[in-house]
Amino acid sequence: MPNADYMALADAIAAGISAGRFKPGDRLPPQRTFAYEKGIAVSTAGRVYAELLRRGLVVGEVGRGTFVAGTSSSPIPRGVPLDGHIDLEFNFPTVPSQGGLIARAMSGLQRADVAGAATGPISNKQIEAARKVFAEYLASRAWRPEAEALVFTGSGRQSIAAALSALVPVGGRVAVEAMSYPLIKNIAQRIGAQLIPIPMDNAGLVPDEIVRAHRKTALSAIYVQPVMHNPIGITMPAERRAEIVHTAKRLGVTIVEDLVYGFLSDVPPLASIDPEQCIVADSLSKRLAPGISVGILHVPPALRDRMWSTVRGGTWNVPSLALNIAGRMLQDGSAAEIVRLKRQDARRRQAIIGKALAGFETAADPSSFHVWLKLPDGWRSEAFVAAAARAGVAVTPSSAFAMAPGHAPPAIRLALGLPPHDELRIAAARLVEILRRQPDETDVTE
Repeated sequence: MPNADYMALADAIAAGISAGRFKPGDRLPPQRTFAYEKGIAVSTAGRVYAELLRRGLVVGEVGRGTFVAGTSSSPIPRGVPLDGHIDLEFNFPTVPSQGGLIARAMSGLQRADVAGAATGPISNKQIEAARKVFAEYLASRAWRPEAEALVFTGSGRQSIAAALSALVPVGGRVAVEAMSYPLIKNIAQRIGAQLIPIPMDNAGLVPDEIVRAHRKTALSAIYVQPVMHNPIGITMPAERRAEIVHTAKRLGVTIVEDLVYGFLSDVPPLASIDPEQCIVADSLSKRLAPGISVGILHVPPALRDRMWSTVRGGTWNVPSLALNIAGRMLQDGSAAEIVRLKRQDARRRQAIIGKALAGFETAADPSSFHVWLKLPDGWRSEAFVAAAARAGVAVTPSSAFAMAPGHAPPAIRLALGLPPHDELRIAAARLVEILRRQPDETDVTE
């Protein structure tokens, strides 16, 4: 069967799940076994399973198996919440008034000449103007970014991809936290980089482990989330932050720091310690709204020309309309107001989930939009995700964040930003009901 037909196989399994031939909790055959049975390449089998995962029909962990999670009647675009569930999987923080604030900022675009300029090609003059606006907006008492250091992309993911592409040759090694942002695995695969998981402790990435990995074979970059780590919620204390930067400088390795959730905290980026050693990757998608997905890079002087070239070569350029709307919101106070409201909302949501999960082991920054829930003895993360799906709650297993296959702890991440508060309380109550019982035969497949 040609590779292009992998969708037909995925549709057949999806139909079987919908018809009840595969039930929630059932284990699918290993990909190699599936490939042999269907007479297809293992890579094609991998695409089938990836498509089922994308639709929300299965959950799984490398080395342990793939399990049926639930039903879906049609393909679901990547990054879109699963209908019919209370979604604690995708982290899209929203507040009720943000639509009105965005509309206010866009009101000036109703003029034909303004709309035409905002949707045309971006000029150097527009980039320079945007740099000044963004630098002023991002400035704090602890860190004042340089306007000329800013490079714009189409999203936070593109910022990370561009930074690593500029730093890491094909086959190069990138140090990452052992538990980290899931899409860093996809980015590394696409640019031909090798991820090197680095152990973490309660303060975050362990500096001595970075040194040990570098001595084994030189690292090309270090990717780290120093503020509101996703999924564990750690914000590095000052001493560890300084250790990480000084270690990287001693080794001659550039840090790519993911600051996408930094707007929820007053902790400055690692670049405030040494701007020559760090590339800051940020985005407006969490800060404002997914549709205003401007990616931001703050780049040391020696890397700026290379970074702009990488962004252009990777077609990661920021859309002119998104950059225009973002600039308007940063200047008229809309962005600051949305951030203020989201900071308040994050604490309210943490209070809701903290009260509901009292007595269970969790980790979270009290100002963040996600919680790391450690599961009681007897639960596997993928089995719990399947049980939660049957209860109408979508959550993310630890395996999604594990950088090394087979090294996922029994835990899940709860993303709090999407559902209304009442739905968040309902979801938490349903999860507590599952946590209070032991897995049964519907949760564990022998």
